[in-house]
Amino acid sequence: MLLSERETTEGLLVAACDADLLGETFEDGELSLTVTEEFYGGDEVEPAAAVDAVRRADVANLVGTETVAAAVDAGVVDESTVLEVEDTLHAQVLRLG
Repeated sequence: MLLSERETTEGLLVAACDADLLGETFEDGELSLTVTEEFYGGDEVEPAAAVDAVRRADVANLVGTETVAAAVDAGVVDESTVLEVEDTLHAQVLRLG
């Protein structure tokens, strides 16, 4: 799993994906999702580290079956909000307040 963390004017932005998805594009009708090195590239981490980062994030973008499943299993992503895009999963987290 790859993890990228960056501070923005909106707070901590976390991007995480299954490592084997880097560079891939997934499409479903009008929806297109490209897992770019610039956004998702980062350190290779264990699922627990990615979940910890999502817990601290103000905004998080997650792509991949393993990455999204880890977040759902940890209770940081509601399974009903997960999107299926072609043959992968995508979830976003936004904390307001």
